[in-house]
Amino acid sequence: MKNDMLKNVLVWTVVAMIMLSVFNHFSSKAQQSSSRMDYSDFIEQVHQGQVSKVSIEGQTIRGVNVSGGSFVTYNPGDPGLMGDLLDNRVTVSASAPEEQSVLMQIFISWFPMLLLIGVWLFFMKSMGGGVGGKGGPMSFGKSKAKMLAGDEVKVTLDDVAGADEAKEEVGEIVDFLRDPSKYQNLGGNVPRGVLMVGPPGTGKTLLAKAIAGEAKVPFFTISGSDFVEMFVGVGASRVRDMFEQAKAHAPCIIFIDEIDAVGRSRGSGMGGGNDEREQTLNQLLVEMDGFEGNEGIIVIAATNRADVLDSALLRPRRFDRQVSVGLPDIRGREQILKVHMRKVPLSDDVKPAVIARGTPGFSGADLANLVNEAALFAARGNEKLVTQKHFEKAKDKILMGVERKSMVMNEKERKMTAYHEAGHAIVGYLVPEHDPVYKVSIMPRGRALGVTMYLPEEDSYSYSKQKLESQLSSLYGGRIAEEQIYGPDLVTTGASNDIERATSIARNMVTKWGLSDNLPPLMYEEDDNGSFMGSSRNANVSGEISKQIDQEIRAIIDRNYKRASDILKERANELELMTEALMQYETIDADQIKNIMEGRPAGQPKDWQESDSDENKDLKGEEAIDASDLSENVSDDLSGDDKVADNGEPKLH
Repeated sequence: MKNDMLKNVLVWTVVAMIMLSVFNHFSSKAQQSSSRMDYSDFIEQVHQGQVSKVSIEGQTIRGVNVSGGSFVTYNPGDPGLMGDLLDNRVTVSASAPEEQSVLMQIFISWFPMLLLIGVWLFFMKSMGGGVGGKGGPMSFGKSKAKMLAGDEVKVTLDDVAGADEAKEEVGEIVDFLRDPSKYQNLGGNVPRGVLMVGPPGTGKTLLAKAIAGEAKVPFFTISGSDFVEMFVGVGASRVRDMFEQAKAHAPCIIFIDEIDAVGRSRGSGMGGGNDEREQTLNQLLVEMDGFEGNEGIIVIAATNRADVLDSALLRPRRFDRQVSVGLPDIRGREQILKVHMRKVPLSDDVKPAVIARGTPGFSGADLANLVNEAALFAARGNEKLVTQKHFEKAKDKILMGVERKSMVMNEKERKMTAYHEAGHAIVGYLVPEHDPVYKVSIMPRGRALGVTMYLPEEDSYSYSKQKLESQLSSLYGGRIAEEQIYGPDLVTTGASNDIERATSIARNMVTKWGLSDNLPPLMYEEDDNGSFMGSSRNANVSGEISKQIDQEIRAIIDRNYKRASDILKERANELELMTEALMQYETIDADQIKNIMEGRPAGQPKDWQESDSDENKDLKGEEAIDASDLSENVSDDLSGDDKVADNGEPKLH
């Protein structure tokens, strides 16, 4: 670093000296031109005896007058000049004119421009690698792939957990990179391309690194968006350059993340027409399987949108093997937790199996974040070990949001929120096939003023009609509780998200899942983006069918609304007891809910402290923060994307 600093100082010193000399050169010329004398005035002064001596250099005459002043003039070719000078006793000296070569004259005239170009090139080199080098102004067509040598990749397959099937799929690739002759002697060819498909955060990039780390081969990594530029042909040039570098380091791995940015289907209109992207895709297809072989180069790509990829990418000898990297099951989550817990000092009470059961739908990245949040909770408490309590707090923070302890609700709002959440919990507790109630809280978290959270006992991959209708009943439990206690005129907007989700589930039951009582199991609506909560459009249904669809949706909603209402009327005593427990403790757990539903006192939560309750009581009488902009999110704005077939993702109400 010191050498670079000294080099920069020297360079700038030289540049400053050159510019100073150029300035002096032009300023001296300016000064000389200011004392120039007309030739006629010069001859007149010679005749008057006012010139003492002159020096003649070619046509240039430099002289000194009697008073000591200097001047310069030019001889227009006067043949009598020497006679006039000698007759008037002027001392004359002469020298041969200085001759400059043509190259020197060109250099002097172009020197300022060359200096500016040199300074510009210096700055461009300082910013990234010179004119044609990587990162320079002429490096548009150079590959942006970053190469890691075989010994630089420290990740191995032991660091990948929760994806046993995917590890088996890529295991033979590692074996091939270690010993290619084992397969080539038998005429076998390992797939040239492996496409990893799965939701974000499931470990696709980690798995690709593990392959390179196990095989100890160079690893090129690049994103699909790095190929596409505004100039047509740049992406194709970068693809060629990347494969040329890979050939020089074969056997090696090229990893392209988010390949859907460049590999979308051509001519389908998806993503709009883009000549640059299509040329880049064409070049990628040729490099992977064209006339020239790329032996020893394995291309691994990752995407969560395999449905939009061009079919030519997925044919044999290109991405002919697809590896699905999905969300881990309970055993996989336990293995992932153990991997991330290696770096954390744990207490003896930490049980990864218990944490894994309480985190359905979590990806590998979510579990890594869970461990990190637990460590942060322990650090805030100045503790030396991370305990199970810290993991519970971290899980609640991730699932339900951060507690907004600074937000104070008045007694009326707190009690209405307590009735609302108790209504959700009681109905969810009693309807069949519903996920068990995990925790109920009226502590504001995130954008919600209250939360009821359910956790499934095991991972689920499909939902029955009975389970869906139980969800509908529990969603309306909060609104019905408000209506029964305060009357229909005082029902709040807190159930807006409940109504939205319930309507979406009921509509999907009728139009997509064939769970209607009176309509045949046909697809009546299509998803624009394949998501559960996405916008839908009618698939050429008649007006009569649309009317029947609306009637069926209304019938499903009415049936479950009435069931929830009947449950809360029968369990009015439990509703009051649970509301009182929420008002006292603010958060109650599964054991307390069980006690209330079985007619026993709720008891204290496991992690509740009297001092915390006293602090909360001190705040209850203060002026409440205006939460009118949050009123529509009272119960479940944290629920987010409530997919019905999403591997048992926790439901928040």
